[in-house]
Amino acid sequence: MPQVLEFKLPDLGEGLTEAEIVRWLVAVGDVVEIDQPVVEVETAKAMVEVPCPYGGVVTARFGEEGTELPVGAPLITVAVGSSTLPEPDPAAGEGSGSGNVLVGYGTDHSRPARRRRIRPAAAAAPAPAPVAAPAPAPAPVAAPAPVAVVPAGPVPVISPLVRKLARDNGLDLRELRGSGPEGLILRADVEAALKPVEPAPTAVAATAPAGERIPLKGLRGAVAEKLSRSRREIPEATCWVDADATELMAARAAMNAVDGPKISVLALLARICTAALARYPELNSTVDLEAKEIVRLPSVHLGFAAQTERGLMVPVVRDAHTRSPESLSAEFARLTELARAGKLTPADLTGGTFTLNNYGVFGVDGSTPIINHPEAAMLGVGRIIDKPWVHDGQLAVRKVVQLSLTFDHRVCDGGTAGGFLRYVADCVESPAVLLRTL
Repeated sequence: MPQVLEFKLPDLGEGLTEAEIVRWLVAVGDVVEIDQPVVEVETAKAMVEVPCPYGGVVTARFGEEGTELPVGAPLITVAVGSSTLPEPDPAAGEGSGSGNVLVGYGTDHSRPARRRRIRPAAAAAPAPAPVAAPAPAPAPVAAPAPVAVVPAGPVPVISPLVRKLARDNGLDLRELRGSGPEGLILRADVEAALKPVEPAPTAVAATAPAGERIPLKGLRGAVAEKLSRSRREIPEATCWVDADATELMAARAAMNAVDGPKISVLALLARICTAALARYPELNSTVDLEAKEIVRLPSVHLGFAAQTERGLMVPVVRDAHTRSPESLSAEFARLTELARAGKLTPADLTGGTFTLNNYGVFGVDGSTPIINHPEAAMLGVGRIIDKPWVHDGQLAVRKVVQLSLTFDHRVCDGGTAGGFLRYVADCVESPAVLLRTL
């Protein structure tokens, strides 16, 4: 007798509590293998393929494309133990399966995903109805066999966040009519019921243009929240300096003149940053507000700003202090390609300790960026352009760049920040300084 197991939206980590269904990768009636991705979801941080820990026949899907589901809501139900599939371990129960949660966190990519449709004539028995969840769930997509109908009476809401929001505000959910599938009560329904009635607009307001309203959610909402938190918590300051980058550009050209992978300017700047952080470790730290402590971090996980169609992302190069310019160039290229393709995992976007922001690619000279919370500093690099410059006592045309350092004034004073920035500028103006101090 097949056993029907329910697979719920897993905890995606980093404090995320919900995700939006972007694309279903399987249909009702498909046979899925253990660890096969079944749905692609978008969180506030990245696009993620969610693999199913069970192998069997998909009997139901929950939620249409574009629907936001909270963590813990049912995604699909899978019938396991049919005549064509291996029997599950009875002792393992519903927790059996691969144990993997997200692609990029240990899922086996060596096995290609397969989709097979079970024909009605070949099926040994009708697919069973999905297992009833503790709270009423949204109506699943039509399955080959009849699906149990949610009986009238219980409040049609599955999200614990929605229940808590209503309970905290003294709202009776039975008085609401849900806008979701089969009358499911969504968070938007509760928020609409709690929203105070606004007075009728005056004649002047009625003539004003309504304007385009863009929901502050997903990646844009996550960026807004993180930057707002940074400004609330971090007393930041910025110092900057102009530097002659002529010698740095000449050194890069010499490196790229030999056979082998090309070295990017960003990689050279990153290598200079890691050397500077070794001399000024105060800037590779974070502040623990609860413990009232400054935590100096042993490794440099270097974030860098990457502009994509989805918005600004900050992928992280792990252990940047151990990498050569050639290795840094390759890792920057790999992560940038994944960012533009929307395939970065949450692990690629978290854990940074210092950020390098090359805003010069936008054709600007300077900026005072907001620190990437909870880091303590960010180095900004403007465009490298030809400018008149006094060199060896003579006026000459040189390649000049503006460098800016925005830092958390709690972790160090201006002397430390100035020393860091001056060392970076000295290495840009004379790469031999870096070689001498390595």
